Amino acid sequence: MHGRGGHLLFLSFFLLSAIQPVCAACIDAAQLAHTTVSIMRYFDDAERNERPGLVGVRGTGWFLSPRTIVTAEHVTAGMKLSTDEWKSLEIMDGDRMQFIAARVQRLVGTQAERLAVIELQRAVSDARSVTIRKEPLLPEEQVITLAYPAGHLQLVTGRFVRFGDDRKLTGMALLEFFEGDNRLIIDHGASGAPVIDCNGRVAAVVSNVFTQSIEWASHQIRISTAWGTPNVVSVPVHALALDDPSRT
Repeated sequence: MHGRGGHLLFLSFFLLSAIQPVCAACIDAAQLAHTTVSIMRYFDDAERNERPGLVGVRGTGWFLSPRTIVTAEHVTAGMKLSTDEWKSLEIMDGDRMQFIAARVQRLVGTQAERLAVIELQRAVSDARSVTIRKEPLLPEEQVITLAYPAGHLQLVTGRFVRFGDDRKLTGMALLEFFEGDNRLIIDHGASGAPVIDCNGRVAAVVSNVFTQSIEWASHQIRISTAWGTPNVVSVPVHALALDDPSRT
């Protein structure tokens, strides 16, 4: 789908300490250290031959436990992760990068886009899990997200607008995120990022962005939605709270 966050990106390193929120966040970023990581799977030669020039797929994920990472379903699908075969996954947390074998443990939810729980073959020693919010977000409630758009670690503040009620958006949490005049700050690479409330609880997972392309001087220009309207689609995580915790 056009505008999805999981996309080809090359390796880059950015420290959590370098995050510069554009306005006062309702939670200290230090509380979120080691909760959110960039995840990338590099394709092997056979897979690259199928799609020449495609090195791999990157997204964002957050720790449900030291051995499980939650992201958006389309991220694991793009990475070609399966439930039965272990494949090497690059996990980047600030200045630390490691490769761990991973597979899809399960998919959770009933929306058109589901949550994917990735199982790691070994635990990440300094991983910090985030509490899951069980109740729905409220209109105009302030939220933040930690994400890796374009491979850059960003903390971005925003607000919950409403829940979707038409076709594929039914039940999805629609948000507005921006940094200054940049309404595309949440973009490729941010899929799977946690949407966190002011109490530090994960309420949703970034899934998609609303964009359209216009022709200008023989160039295609991507633009976001109008100010005051949603520009990010996310998957509520309450289904994780109802899921079997013994499987994590």
